[in-house]
Amino acid sequence: MREFDLIVIGGGSGTAVGDAAADRGGDVAVVEPGPLGGACVTRGCVPSKGLIHRADVIAEIRRAGRFGVDADLGDVDFASITAEVRETVFEKAEHMERQLRDSDRKTLFDAEAQFVDERTVAVDGEELRGEQVVVAAGARPSVPPIDGLEETDHLTSAEALYLDERPDRLVILGGGYVGAELGYFFETMGTDVAIVGRSERLVPREDDAVAEAVTAAFEERCDVYAGHEATAVEERDGDIVVTAEPATEDDSTDGNEIEVAGDELLVATGRTPNTDRLAVDAGGIETDDGGFVATDDYLETSVDGVWALGDIAGPPLFKHAADYEARVVARNAVLDGQRRVDYTGLGHAIFTAPRVASVGQTEGELRDDGVEYETARAEYGDVPMGMVSKDDRGFAKVLAAPDGEILGCHIVGEEAPTLLHEVLVALRSGDGTVEDVAEPIHVHPARNEVLLKAFDELADVPYAGTPDWSDVTMGSE
Repeated sequence: MREFDLIVIGGGSGTAVGDAAADRGGDVAVVEPGPLGGACVTRGCVPSKGLIHRADVIAEIRRAGRFGVDADLGDVDFASITAEVRETVFEKAEHMERQLRDSDRKTLFDAEAQFVDERTVAVDGEELRGEQVVVAAGARPSVPPIDGLEETDHLTSAEALYLDERPDRLVILGGGYVGAELGYFFETMGTDVAIVGRSERLVPREDDAVAEAVTAAFEERCDVYAGHEATAVEERDGDIVVTAEPATEDDSTDGNEIEVAGDELLVATGRTPNTDRLAVDAGGIETDDGGFVATDDYLETSVDGVWALGDIAGPPLFKHAADYEARVVARNAVLDGQRRVDYTGLGHAIFTAPRVASVGQTEGELRDDGVEYETARAEYGDVPMGMVSKDDRGFAKVLAAPDGEILGCHIVGEEAPTLLHEVLVALRSGDGTVEDVAEPIHVHPARNEVLLKAFDELADVPYAGTPDWSDVTMGSE
């Protein structure tokens, strides 16, 4: 049996803990059977955003006529686009592997790990024991038990990122973040996209105003079958046919069963933690009802010296959350600290058209919890940059307690993920009040004036410097 100061299971965010241990003279084992970098680098957020960036370029060319620019898109080389993104992200993974193998303090095991005892794993016929163990093996796309789905060729997000040929017609099961983002990419590339989602709106976890705006935008470009649940999948006459029925009895579908056909099917219905592949029970590690590793406030599991972070430890399932959790675990496992995990100011974004960025609670959640709140909303067109760029769908919505505490902020439109950050700083490093956003002098004219306008409305002493541009128009469509 080989002994290590630290074993990291997973080649993504958890490797930062390994780096911290190695920098302090520890012997570290990293166990990862696939490319390094975790799902984000080669199977998730990085390649998907690479593809979406190309889609944004195409979309910008198509809308150039709105600004008096006569632009011709010409040809789109789909295969070259996906190949370039693939090459870029796997080059990054290979670079990470070379760095790890060149280290005198770290050993890479290119294999699966399975627990055989507390802090002991079997790796390719060899047993490894760690003084400390970090479980960071992530999650994988889940495939629901739909009649005929297992027997039918289908894609998950991992395969959909690297297709050599663009589908002519794509059916997407799932209207959440992944389904919406990939739906935007393929539709922009010229694919006829149909989205089947069981909720009444796309991205249903977002604030109602956000979900309504995103759904309306997709309905203009795609066939959206919201409020439907897939019941069967089959191959018929060269097509993949999805049968779906209303998910609830009180929706607007009149109880009608539908059939949706395409030449490719993408299943984007959530993620499953990889705990089952690690035999965590044999290591004494407890899991919750969803199969995620259970952790305490310090991200330690039910076994002393065993820590968990990232998707395998449950929501929030965001890469930036996993990176933050790695810092917490490094402090507690390597630096002998006592740092509690604190998700205050943890935001997220959806890279669709329109963009979405959110932090905190939604209005529906506050209402359901009986929390007293105030709300204000500013449209992108209410501020100069939104007006001149014709951002006619964007808005910023703030939710605050009567004393000014920020309870939530939801942005739809261009640059939303970037705009959100001044709210995140206010929540994380400031007092977390609307004045934290309303008081700074905002650059003019920039899109973030839409935040100033929304937060200023709820500030104790509103400023006079947020003129209303909503009655001004900039040319015709």
